[in-house]
Amino acid sequence: QNEKELQDVVKQQEEKMLQLIDKSGEVTRLKAEVSQLKRSLQRAETEARVLWEEMRGKEHQMDTAYVQERVVLRREVDKLRLLLVEKEDENLRLTDKY
Repeated sequence: QNEKELQDVVKQQEEKMLQLIDKSGEVTRLKAEVSQLKRSLQRAETEARVLWEEMRGKEHQMDTAYVQERVVLRREVDKLRLLLVEKEDENLRLTDKY
């Protein structure tokens, strides 16, 4: 009788662990999706900001090559900022882990 109860408890614990692993995987996947969405949003905001600055500053015909260069430069700056934030997050995770 006790052995059967112990087996049932062990089986329940295994099921709970599998559920937690599944949830952990889902959380990881969702975090990756949020990260990708943040990057996409940042890219769009960067482009909009540059275009807005150019529209505000010039009433005559814009030089599209100049605007494109500004967009690329802004994206590079934003990419570097994102890398910095990701590294800081990674460092926090590592310090929390240990």
